[in-house]
Amino acid sequence: MRSLLGFCPLFLALLFGAAPALAGKRVALVLANSSYQYAPSLANPVNDGAVMAKTLKDAGFEIVESRHDLSALETRRVLRDFADATRDADIAVVYYAGHGIEVEGSNYLIPVDAKLERDTDVYDQGLSLDRVLVAVEPAKQLRLVILDACRDNPFGKTMKRTVVSRGIGRGLAQVEPNSPNTLIAYSAKAGFTAQDGDGANSPFTMALSKHLTTPGLDVRRAFGFVRDDVLKSTGNKQEPFVYGSLGGEDVPLVPVKAVAAAPVTNPQAADIRRDYELALQVGNRPAWDAFLAQHPDGFYANLAKLQVEKIGAEQAHAAATEKAKQAEAERDRLAALGAQKDAQARAAADAKAAEQAQLAAQKAKEQVQQQAAAAEQQRVNLAAAAPGAAPASTPSPAGTSVASLTPTTTPVDLSRLVQTELGRVGCFSGQADGNWNTTSRRSLSQFNRYAGTRLDVKVASTDALDTVKSKPSRVCPLVCEHGFRADGDKCTKIVCREGYAINDDNACEKRRVAKPTTAKPATAKRDDGDERSARQRRQAGGAAGIAAAASAGRASGGVQIFCNGGSCRPVNRGCHLEYRGGGGPGNDANAEVCN
Repeated sequence: MRSLLGFCPLFLALLFGAAPALAGKRVALVLANSSYQYAPSLANPVNDGAVMAKTLKDAGFEIVESRHDLSALETRRVLRDFADATRDADIAVVYYAGHGIEVEGSNYLIPVDAKLERDTDVYDQGLSLDRVLVAVEPAKQLRLVILDACRDNPFGKTMKRTVVSRGIGRGLAQVEPNSPNTLIAYSAKAGFTAQDGDGANSPFTMALSKHLTTPGLDVRRAFGFVRDDVLKSTGNKQEPFVYGSLGGEDVPLVPVKAVAAAPVTNPQAADIRRDYELALQVGNRPAWDAFLAQHPDGFYANLAKLQVEKIGAEQAHAAATEKAKQAEAERDRLAALGAQKDAQARAAADAKAAEQAQLAAQKAKEQVQQQAAAAEQQRVNLAAAAPGAAPASTPSPAGTSVASLTPTTTPVDLSRLVQTELGRVGCFSGQADGNWNTTSRRSLSQFNRYAGTRLDVKVASTDALDTVKSKPSRVCPLVCEHGFRADGDKCTKIVCREGYAINDDNACEKRRVAKPTTAKPATAKRDDGDERSARQRRQAGGAAGIAAAASAGRASGGVQIFCNGGSCRPVNRGCHLEYRGGGGPGNDANAEVCN
């Protein structure tokens, strides 16, 4: 038993040793060509190479060889020497910035002294991608080649084709590495060209320096974040792409910093661990403050401090997100009101600064979360594997079992991690607070719909976490309300200029103002037809009146009355009236007939 206890500190020292020991030997070669002798010079590659060399050195790489503006012969020598350095390395990285072209489906890096008068010159003056892969092939764990070389062919207009059918493509061609554990990253998808950006560095290199060496971040997820950043900064015009595959284990370029181990021979270790697990189960700041007040030093105190730092980073990110929303709303409000240009410019600058602060807070939050998760996983591994270590779960004073809660098994932390990942792929817009409520279940259901999965939405599970983490980019589409448009990963209010309004299609169109109509004055118009009709009615009425008078005479006393156009008189004795029809001027309806 004494020998076992004596062995435990040595085991802990090996398990929680320095980070470089866990990562193995890491070597890198950085090549950057700007000053081409027979082609236009490039402004950014040398700057990009300097940024990447510094990034890899700061990450703790044992060897970082940085060279720029090399000829073909010099490049071959550097690759040969670097291949010697990779023979005992676990991770080997080659970064290249400069011109690269594709001929007949093969990719070539272009040295600064290449002339390429004919298409076949590339075989002699260029360096094939296969030659670079040979240099990294001895590495045991990861072989990574990064090419920021997807630019337009500078010799395309002057290069003579010896065979008409020989294809010279745009950008670089798609590749499938033959060696295992090999990744080839392009700054732009095969067949497309990359942008140099407006600053001193390309968007691709800036994103690499931001994400690639994040401690504990799997290299595949790192390139997923790089892709998202480049798409956003280029307005979805450039999409980086990674070819090749790795195994199921995470492969970070930089391991998570391990915390110092506490001797397991401490008789109070079980009690301290039980207090730690209770605080982990509660999961809030007051619980961790109470634990640190009681146990300020040691192994579990270091773990607790990481948890406190994680909570602080999450709160800082939430505050930065809220501030960014307020700044954006103020910018849109001033634009809608037509405020002065200087006021709108200040609001736009504030919104941009708030957005940058939000991105920085998000990166800090993700790094702290990954560090805390890795440290907690190490704690569980220690409890399960170290001889003489106390079990991962010990009875509480009340007799109930307090489980060892890790980021992959703790309900609260697991829910928080699943919510965070759902938010990354665009399916969850709330705050990752670990509360698996209706909103969270609906978000996972949305993920199932667009990812084609059948995950159980009732609870946050490790299967759900692993499945969502495997998605490198947005899964759920960004849906914006009427009056807003998608701008990257957020909805931005549409502001129309003066005189324009948003139509039903969510586009600005010019307002239509109805012109007042003036009624034309009525003009008197003589209607001869109407006048004739009235005259005929009067004439017909006169004839009818005459006939009526004659009839009335007969009815009153037997004396008939004869009427014509002039006057009426009694019919002469011995005469009578006969109706002849007609009537009107000069045409009497009745005629006086005498026997």
